[in-house]
Amino acid sequence: MNILQDIQKLAVKKVPVIKPGNTVKVHQKIKEGEKERIQIFEGLVIKLNSGYGADKTFTVRRIVGGIGVERIFPLYSTNIVKIEVKKKSKVRRAKLYYMRKRSGKSARLKETFVSEKELEESVEELAEQKADEQTETPKAETPEDKPAEEPAEEAEKKE
Repeated sequence: MNILQDIQKLAVKKVPVIKPGNTVKVHQKIKEGEKERIQIFEGLVIKLNSGYGADKTFTVRRIVGGIGVERIFPLYSTNIVKIEVKKKSKVRRAKLYYMRKRSGKSARLKETFVSEKELEESVEELAEQKADEQTETPKAETPEDKPAEEPAEEAEKKE
């Protein structure tokens, strides 16, 4: 038993943290004859198998042409070139089998930010939007607003 686990530890490579509820892009090597290409499969992780070491797998589900398609990927496979986590969602289950019955708006999950880089980008965008709003606010004054302010200023000067 220990020998098997030691061999499986050798097969383990570095992969991002994958949890049920994440939307991921899996880049997989596909051999067609002598040619080799990379195929991308993007979808929702509905299951993470509790296998040990090289036996660990995850199931990704996506909708193609109105039909649900699920693929099971070995987590540490040499055929998987890259796994990108696109979205993280808040879920309260380890297995999201209930997503199979859902479509449209009922299939939405509450999202959170993916990485620090994306979080910084979104914060910068918000800062730019607020800066634009603040610069637009003084310019947005109409001539009707200005005469209303001038008598108030004159009244203060007279006192």
